[in-house]
Amino acid sequence: MRRPTEIERLYLDFDGFFASVEQQVHPHLRGRPVGVVPFAGATHTCVIACSREAKLRGVKNVMNIEEARERCPDIILVPQSPDLYRRAHNTLISEITAVIPVDAVKSIDELTCRISPSERGDPHSLGLQIKKRIADNVGPFITCSIGFAANRQLAKMACKAGKPNGNMIWHPDDMPTPLLNLSLQDIPGVGERMEQNLIRAGITTMAELLATQPKHMRKLWGNVIGERLWYAPHGYDVQTPPSGRGMYGHGRVLPPDHRTIEHAKAASRLLLVKAARRMRRDGWNAGRVWLWLELMGDASVHHGAWLPAVHDDQAVLSALERLWSDVRPKLPHRARIMRIGVTLLELTRASERQLDILLDDDKHRRRCENATAAIDALNRKYGRTLVSIGPWTPPPGGYAGGKISYTRIPRAEDFW
Repeated sequence: MRRPTEIERLYLDFDGFFASVEQQVHPHLRGRPVGVVPFAGATHTCVIACSREAKLRGVKNVMNIEEARERCPDIILVPQSPDLYRRAHNTLISEITAVIPVDAVKSIDELTCRISPSERGDPHSLGLQIKKRIADNVGPFITCSIGFAANRQLAKMACKAGKPNGNMIWHPDDMPTPLLNLSLQDIPGVGERMEQNLIRAGITTMAELLATQPKHMRKLWGNVIGERLWYAPHGYDVQTPPSGRGMYGHGRVLPPDHRTIEHAKAASRLLLVKAARRMRRDGWNAGRVWLWLELMGDASVHHGAWLPAVHDDQAVLSALERLWSDVRPKLPHRARIMRIGVTLLELTRASERQLDILLDDDKHRRRCENATAAIDALNRKYGRTLVSIGPWTPPPGGYAGGKISYTRIPRAEDFW
């Protein structure tokens, strides 16, 4: 495995992305503690993201609203604007690409770049150039932290160490000194549970982890990931294999006055259609659909149904109807459904579908797929959901199926 002797990777993470975009767009929020919440009037959910000013007052992302207000009484809560964040993301990527090619978008607020040999001599200037481009062409209230190192994992750690608005450079010649004061959870891929496993194995500091043998790390993890997490901090150019697509789905927290079975069912139909649209767009069929309901009081109900490798709305909605028929008897009288979710699973390529010899529905299936394709074409033409199978009743708060997503960048049609 290759061990670079120069800085080859850049990792960029926007600071408080959602809140900073709100501050850039809305001048009255600038310099104020801001918390982004799922919908207007939310009182019993959590703060999705918060501004730097709120963080300095003790507010954290995914903190309960009541606790956030206790720590920061003057916090300004604003409802999420996912389409705004999507457009901001695309604009920022365009500006960064004008300075250096983007190698991979890791999430809506994180990306990584490969540094060309001609730019490795002065990474500090490269970082300043990116920051200036963003400030001049997008706005000064959206800031970013940048880390430079030999590989992507170390660059990500350097980026985090330099937050907020940092420009941290870890040259291979300086390693491992910058790592020694970090915690184990500062390593990408090490969460609380794995940290406890390491502690039980006698590894409590970064120095002890660096002194561990790679095969021992593999044994602790139970797979090759542990070995990769040893090579990355040691500066090796670790290449993570691409992950495959496993599912398409959407979840939604229902507003307090929409937590009835009827409202939950209507919302689940809308979310499932949007998930199926995304699946069709990417060329997949589903072999299973799953419905899950989270009730008030921490109770939950889950149920799945088989699908014959389909992607049309008629098929998935018919399966959803069967699921609700099965789930209703399991729900308590006057159930209060706080959160719903739908998932399409067991994916296969639409171009490689094999017909079930026991299910002679190919002619019917093709008619349904043609009808769905015609509906998709009409909706794309007018840029909104003009035609749908059955009722189309979005829940209050908007953005159903196009909500904030850290790992998936929504597209414009996700908001139709």
